[in-house]
Amino acid sequence: MKLKANSMKKLLTILAIFLLMTTISKAQKIYEVKYESQADVKVFMVAYESQADLKVFYVSYSSQAGTNDGKWFQVDYESQADVKVFFVKYESQADVKVYKVAYESQAGWRNASKSHFFR
Repeated sequence: MKLKANSMKKLLTILAIFLLMTTISKAQKIYEVKYESQADVKVFMVAYESQADLKVFYVSYSSQAGTNDGKWFQVDYESQADVKVFFVKYESQADVKVYKVAYESQAGWRNASKSHFFR
């Protein structure tokens, strides 16, 4: 019976570590909502990199999505998303200003004080 207790402790420890890691390291799976009231974050796309809080690169596969580092994967269903975004028409309405970059290596925060919107 002692062997079962040790095995159970190991299993519970592994499970706890797994759950902790999945909670901490959320990928940036983004879903664009239709209405502002549904959004977690209001986003404005800026014309110039220097205006952005966050430089974003859209990855092709969900496994490539980053952990709050600007690598976004756009999902098809709201239930798959880590963050629901609404793209606003005016800069003054936005929580975060975003610039879309051409290369994955360019993605990241320019104004890290706004990173809490995507955690």
